[in-house]
Amino acid sequence: MTSLLPIILVILTVIGFWLGRQRSRKVAIVAGGLDRLHSRPVYHGALTALWCSLPVAFIYGIWLIFEGQIVTSLVVAGLPEHLQSLPADQLGLVINDIRNLVVGNIVSQNIDATIIAAADHYSSLISISHALLAVAMLGLVIIGILLVLSRIKASMRARNQVEKIINILFLICSTVAIFTTVGIVLSILFEALRFFQKIPLADFLFGLKWSPQTAIRADQVGSSGAFGAIPVFTGTLMIALIAMLVSVPLGLMSAIYLSEYAHRKARTIIKPLLEILAGIPTVVYGFFAALTVAPRVRDLGALLGLDVSSESALVAGVVMGVMIIPFISSLSDDVINAVPQALRDGSYGLGATQSETICRVVIPAALPGIVGGVLLAVSRAIGETMIVVMAAGLSANLTANPMQAVTTVTVQIVTLLVGDQEFDSAKTLAAFALGLLLFIVTLILNIIALQVVKKYREQYE
Repeated sequence: MTSLLPIILVILTVIGFWLGRQRSRKVAIVAGGLDRLHSRPVYHGALTALWCSLPVAFIYGIWLIFEGQIVTSLVVAGLPEHLQSLPADQLGLVINDIRNLVVGNIVSQNIDATIIAAADHYSSLISISHALLAVAMLGLVIIGILLVLSRIKASMRARNQVEKIINILFLICSTVAIFTTVGIVLSILFEALRFFQKIPLADFLFGLKWSPQTAIRADQVGSSGAFGAIPVFTGTLMIALIAMLVSVPLGLMSAIYLSEYAHRKARTIIKPLLEILAGIPTVVYGFFAALTVAPRVRDLGALLGLDVSSESALVAGVVMGVMIIPFISSLSDDVINAVPQALRDGSYGLGATQSETICRVVIPAALPGIVGGVLLAVSRAIGETMIVVMAAGLSANLTANPMQAVTTVTVQIVTLLVGDQEFDSAKTLAAFALGLLLFIVTLILNIIALQVVKKYREQYE
């Protein structure tokens, strides 16, 4: 029943839109034509639809949030005294059994009669709740339609009211996005502070060894782990730098070729082929790096007398750079095409060649968008996990040699949080500390990039 309510809400909203528009047309006929209306009939229909959908959607959301808590409290109140007096964790298990019985997840044949009765009570309360919700939604829709229809007249400023409601909705969406970001940051910050209560901040920031494998008992080997973040971030920056050295020149040059030099037929073929790279799953890139690129790089290194590890930062960075070429190419191509043609014509009129026009006019004008594409590529490179796991390994080695195995922050976060973990241990909390430090580093890079764009961008009247 609950799954059908959104569909019913959409149908009623469409009906409200149609009724509002028809009502405004009838008013226009009486007033002497549509030009007598302050707002077009579509705005009257939209206003009616908004008054139908928004209050009902709000009530529907609030209802779903509190329905489970209210029904659970009523079911618990109907349980025998010996069950109500159980500790919170044991009472939670009883409630879980009741819910599982309602949905049919309990396969045991020996079920207590009290649990069966509570499950029947739970089902009946849910049915009553859904019926009340349907009645409330239908009532609100009827009230909203009648309220708007009774107010429709020739002088009604329906367009202004619709635009005001839409602006409020945009403001709410923006506020939700802001609070979501703040919530993410605070959730990471609080857990990271718990980690720094166990491990000194200086040891984490300036430590040269990363070995978070702590033992359960103090007498076990490795009972005190090492949480120096420098090897992890060194590997992250090394792989990201190699990826940028591969992707930025190739992506930017391909974007310049497609937007300035390529024929239309060539562009229609080359650009979709480039964008296919963005649709390949990262695990496929990981297999390609581990099974194809890594052996070739290792054999080439052996011919040159170099010791190349089977898992290296070089292989991971090169394959990752190929993966993020479409991000830079596609965004840069769109930004370059957005540069006004008048700027190119003016440059040609002054005697500049095509290459001079591209270097001195088009690229400076498109610089903010190009930097944005590069930042997106950097974020993708820093956040990539699968390629690093399969091509670079899990060893946190502090080295500047790209032919050695390294690891990254995201790989370590995944490793620390995989499996059954205790969130009171420094090993698990270290993942949040890494996430917080990665967030701060990324924020600093964005601020530097914005300052560079602000200083060197070209502004045209």
